[in-house]
Order: sequence, then structure tokens, then C-alpha cells
Amino acid sequence: MADGTAVQSKNCLKDGDSMVCMISRDILPALPNKIREIIVELPGEILNQIEEIRLRYGKPLIIGLTREDVMVTSLGQVTTVPEFAYMVTDQDMKRTVQLISGSSIYAFEEELKNGFITIRGGHRVGISGKVVVDRGKVKTIKYINGLNIRVAREVAGAADTVLPYLVDPVSGEFSHTLIISPPRCGKTTLLRDIVRQVSSGIPKLNFKGVPVGVVDERSEIAGCYHGIPQKDIGNRTDVLDGCPKAEGMMMLIRAMGPRIIAADEIGRQEDAAALEEALNGGIKVLTTAHGSGREEISQRPVLRYIIEQRIFERLIILGRSRGVGTIEDIIDCMTGKSLL
Repeated sequence: MADGTAVQSKNCLKDGDSMVCMISRDILPALPNKIREIIVELPGEILNQIEEIRLRYGKPLIIGLTREDVMVTSLGQVTTVPEFAYMVTDQDMKRTVQLISGSSIYAFEEELKNGFITIRGGHRVGISGKVVVDRGKVKTIKYINGLNIRVAREVAGAADTVLPYLVDPVSGEFSHTLIISPPRCGKTTLLRDIVRQVSSGIPKLNFKGVPVGVVDERSEIAGCYHGIPQKDIGNRTDVLDGCPKAEGMMMLIRAMGPRIIAADEIGRQEDAAALEEALNGGIKVLTTAHGSGREEISQRPVLRYIIEQRIFERLIILGRSRGVGTIEDIIDCMTGKSLL
């Protein structure tokens, strides 16, 4: 197969679901021919659950699904036996690197310092290999031995349930909000949809859209590709892509006049200082942190300080008790009481 066009058409005819078409449009063109052919043969129920595609040199091709990881055979069938799985070759690795980088991996040295490249559609490709260090800092990665293609999902309406708890019905003001979630539980998806709605407006809550500034340090919220957001983040949103959070928040405050600032995965001392600066400037903050609950994040000094200083008014806790993205609790940080 010379390119991904035939695969794309086949996939979208095979299953009209938008998730399948997104994988066909964005992900398959970044894969070598053999692996494209394997992915296109996967059943529709598998394609709809894909969160990751993992390539490791000399190891089985693995697909990360919503609840588990599975190995895949050369015929596009799921298997639990490693010997039956398709083994990723050196040529597969080299060709994938060529495709994701446009045959010029050196043009992506800045992104390689962070261990990933963002491809069309806002999907992130994590990279492992020999790390080149210069003066104590990562310069690049060479001899690439592992690739992890993470599918960036958009779920319009993901924030519908929580927004009534975040917008004050009397003043119409948005609440300072922290989303706590373990990995792969949907915190970035929820954050993105909150940004989209508060930026464009929420008619049912009588909330008019406001300017939002997003510091997208890892290119996950807006999924920028060549500087252009690939995800719907609303009509009044400005994005600083690949920018450190603390510096980015200050840049947005000085230059873009946001009413709300959003960032992903806070945890450093400078992050806390920037949040306090935004708070003092009357700007609402929306951000996330890794953790399974309030008790866990209280064990981390910076996050404990943020909670104790009552920087946030609302705490959203996500989990998987009823599937990915389950809202386990919403807490009023002023009273400590659950709102659910």
C-alpha cells in the first residue's frame, strides 16, 4: 500500500464511527504499511477503544484499550500469546520515525527534549531510546527503540455534569477549580471540554463566553500541530504551546488579558507561585494534578500548600469506578463538603 488513503477509505466504510475515522485520518498515515494493514483489520469494537499504539523494537505490537492492553497478530487479531503476535521490526521503527517527523527527525529536536512529537490531529507520539545529555540537560534522543502513539480523544459534553457546580448561579462567576485524577482517567479530556464551554459560552447556565488562556506545556490540551490547535478549545481561547506552566501563566496575564487560565498537571513550587499571582490579579484558574484523591495529593508538599491556602474553590476527583472519567466527587474547598 503506497499510502494511507486506501486504508482510510476502507476504515471509514467499515465503521462510520468518528473515532474510527479519526484513527484512519490521523494515526494510520503515521504508521508503516504492514502495521497499517494490521490495524485496519481490527474489529470495530477494538478500534473504538484504542487509546495507545505501542511499538517496541523486537517486541509484540500492543494496542492500549480503555481497560486493558492487548497484543495483535499479523492478521489483525487479538492474542494473549506473545509468540503469536506481530513482532515490530527495525524497519517498522525507522519508517514510523520517518513518517511522524516528515523524514527530518532533527527538525523536532525541541520536542524530542520532552520525549515526544505531536502529529496532525493533536496526537502525541512518545519516544524512548538513547538520551543525549549536554551540560546536565537532555539535548535529544537517538537510537529510538520505542514509540507510543497516544490517541487524543475529544468528548464534546464531557464537562456537562460538572459545570453547574463550577459556575455560581448568582454571580455567574467561574470557580477556581482543580481536577484530581490517576493516569488515563480522563482529566485532560474533562479540562479541555471545560475550556471549550467557558470560552464559547454556556447558554443553559446563562454563562457568556470569556477569554481563556491555555498554557499547554505538553501539547495535550489543544493538541497544537505547527502552532494550530487541532482540538476544539472554544472561540475565545489563546494557547501557548510547549511553554513551561509558570512562565506561560505570567506571559498570558501580561499580554492576553484572560479571565480564566488553564494548565495541565501542576506540582512544582513555581507553579504554585504563578497560581497565586493569577489569583491576586482576579483571574480564575483551572488546572489538574495526578492523584487518586485529596489524601494522596496532601502528601505532596506543593499541592498540600495549594490546598491549605485555599487557592481553589472546587475540587473534582475522577476515577474509574463506573468506567473511564467517572466523577467520584466534587468538593467545596471552602467548607470541605461534598457537593454530590
